[in-house]
Amino acid sequence: MTRSSPRSVLVSALLLASAAFAQQGSPGQPGEAGSVSVEQTAMESGEDRLGAVIAPVTLPAGVTAVYGYAGAPELGVGFRQGLSLLELEARARFNWFQLSAALELVGRVKVMDNGTVSMAPTLGLGVVLNSGSTYMDDQNFSGVLLRLSPGLVVGWRVAETVTILGLVDVPVDVGLSKSESRRAQVLGGGGVEVYLGNDVSILLAGQLGLETFRERVGLSDTRLGWGVRAGLGARLF
Repeated sequence: MTRSSPRSVLVSALLLASAAFAQQGSPGQPGEAGSVSVEQTAMESGEDRLGAVIAPVTLPAGVTAVYGYAGAPELGVGFRQGLSLLELEARARFNWFQLSAALELVGRVKVMDNGTVSMAPTLGLGVVLNSGSTYMDDQNFSGVLLRLSPGLVVGWRVAETVTILGLVDVPVDVGLSKSESRRAQVLGGGGVEVYLGNDVSILLAGQLGLETFRERVGLSDTRLGWGVRAGLGARLF
């Protein structure tokens, strides 16, 4: 009976260990399946990047976005910050028909989300500085006004990179420099926001409604209110 040397015993043990390790890591074995499962879970839990201008109805907590848009009668830029329970937005608008500027702070709170359709009421507070130019709006009037802007945003996710939007805005301006001056709009409409890649989204939107205004007591009027815009936004974090 041949007696095994310590060296041969050590070599045999190393060969057995190597074979076991290779079998565990070979394709189709449980070790690899576990690795793939972890990778898939990480991908599935990745953050949804669609939306920066208006979509989504509220940004996820910790997400920041900036945007700008051009249109008629307004141009605008804004900054959005998602928080744990709501979203805060700071925005500046320039009405080039009236040569007026508005600065606003807006809050949004999501009240419905079924995975496809989501909804958030909005409320903004700001100030409007109006030059009173009548070059393109012969019924315009000058003044400093306080703006209160309730509204509603509805988002319908129709594809991985596309959200259809429903928009309602009711900005109400009350005169500060002229206490009798008023302006209010009721606008409804919609749009679409599309994800282009690299955290960038594009928006096309339009609204139609009524506008009522008064420069002083006894001089009030109502006319068509409207707005169209094309915007581009990007997520920063």
